[in-house]
Amino acid sequence: MKNVQSVPYNEPVDLRAFEIFKGLSEEEVEMVNQSISSTIHKRGSTIYHEGSRINGTFLVIEGILKIFKTGFDGKEQIIRFAKGGDLIGFRSVISDELACSTTKVIQDTILCYFPGEVLASLLKSNANFSMSLMKLTCKELGESNKFLTDIAQKTVRERLAEVLLLLMDTFELDQDHTLQISLTREELANMVGTATESVIRLLSEFKTDKLIELNGRKIKLLNIPKLIKIGNVYV
Repeated sequence: MKNVQSVPYNEPVDLRAFEIFKGLSEEEVEMVNQSISSTIHKRGSTIYHEGSRINGTFLVIEGILKIFKTGFDGKEQIIRFAKGGDLIGFRSVISDELACSTTKVIQDTILCYFPGEVLASLLKSNANFSMSLMKLTCKELGESNKFLTDIAQKTVRERLAEVLLLLMDTFELDQDHTLQISLTREELANMVGTATESVIRLLSEFKTDKLIELNGRKIKLLNIPKLIKIGNVYV
């Protein structure tokens, strides 16, 4: 599956530099290298749409993508983000189902595309790879279950605090304790599962309470223990 907004990336990709492919043999690496193709995608590019047929999976070499579902009103609900080293689209390939979400680039990204038959071959021939993919599937399922529970049981204020902590765990903080991902207020709202206006108001409250500091899209975390308490997060 190729995106019209992509251009070829011609640098070699060291597959075994990524955790999920570390157990591949030399022969398997050679087999995969003969079948894959790498592309560069700019911010705003859509990799695949919800309801589309995915014929292969993607390894994120670098960059950041958001994975979301679209409601009947057209509003996005961000499920998670993908960054360097993550594998996306594999569940639809394995289950032979249409994509259940949309994936869009929010920071210029390099992707490595694997045809479905290559993924199937690795699953059949390499037990370590199969186990790694099974663990990844279980992890994503656990995150989805937690998200559903949070939406049902937590207040918007609690969910925003938890989302900020999740972004910290996923992308880490720089030396200044600022999140190393830049999101619009709408994207934050789509991740929390609320209206943009609510997120803007709560961010202002968090700033007043000296929990965070705002500089445009950049968010600096000033009081992580208090955010943990507000979000009812177990650490």
